[in-house]
Amino acid sequence: MIFFRILIIFSLFFTFIKASTIIKPQQIINTSGGVTDIVIKKDKLYASTVNGTIDIFDLKTKKLLDKIYVPKTIDFVGDKIDAKIYSVDVLNDKILILSQGKKGGRNIFLYENHKLSKIIDETKRLFISKAKFISKDKIVYSLLSNQFFLFNLSTKENIYERQISQSRFSDFSLNDDKSKIILADESGVLHEYQISNGKFIRDFRNQNLDNVYQVDWKKDTIITAGQDRRSVVYNETTQSAYYKKSDFLVYSCGLSPNSHYAGYSSDELNTVTVFNTLTQTSMYKLVDNKMIITNIVFLNDNEIFVSSDDSKINYYKIKD
Repeated sequence: MIFFRILIIFSLFFTFIKASTIIKPQQIINTSGGVTDIVIKKDKLYASTVNGTIDIFDLKTKKLLDKIYVPKTIDFVGDKIDAKIYSVDVLNDKILILSQGKKGGRNIFLYENHKLSKIIDETKRLFISKAKFISKDKIVYSLLSNQFFLFNLSTKENIYERQISQSRFSDFSLNDDKSKIILADESGVLHEYQISNGKFIRDFRNQNLDNVYQVDWKKDTIITAGQDRRSVVYNETTQSAYYKKSDFLVYSCGLSPNSHYAGYSSDELNTVTVFNTLTQTSMYKLVDNKMIITNIVFLNDNEIFVSSDDSKINYYKIKD
């Protein structure tokens, strides 16, 4: 059995050499815990962690600038624990934080002027999975029960609510101007809606055959990370599609800002394969990720940040 495992590892290694250029991290950023979400705004990188912090780094030096703590919470057996942060977003000088609440509930905080204010309280018992800014006075958030809401920050009321399907929610992504949202769930179908009025636009079907763990949207390109070992690339305008096949469950994916390049977790060694979305050609293998990939974030066509369940973010430059 050990012999066969060694053989598989060597086979994977030599396949990498033949197919793509292997890239090791140029720099490693140490965070407070397993990284759940990454947002890059201007000259800063914001990383949310399972240990109840938002770690803020200088984008150039990779040095820690600040750290935001959310209050600890109580678990199901009554113990006080760090509140896992599920998502983070940044708009101007405001930071939106979705965190674990008491006994499975969720809190949404707004951080501004070095102060945390609670927007949605854990007592509402909403099992919120993700929350992002739409504008300075609106956010969108989704539930595990596959509903999403447009929420007014000023009145602290929902503007509308939409039930997507009966499948369990996985992830959502907004287009560049935040006018549309694409939602993924365990069915493998992607659902597109208009943000302003919650109007359904279309479904993308028949490519992912099982749960879609993650979705990203840049320009007119949408990419998925699927349990069926497929990373599907859709053109939102033409609805054309193709997929890249993986040897393992695809947990994470990401697109470059101009959508010309994409990355997806492609094997059990937590390698990230970077490919050209126009030619479909695999170009690079980003290695040395120690645990399951949680985020693949392109700063541009050349620089990529990769996080995992580990407390480290790997920074790669794919071209000299």
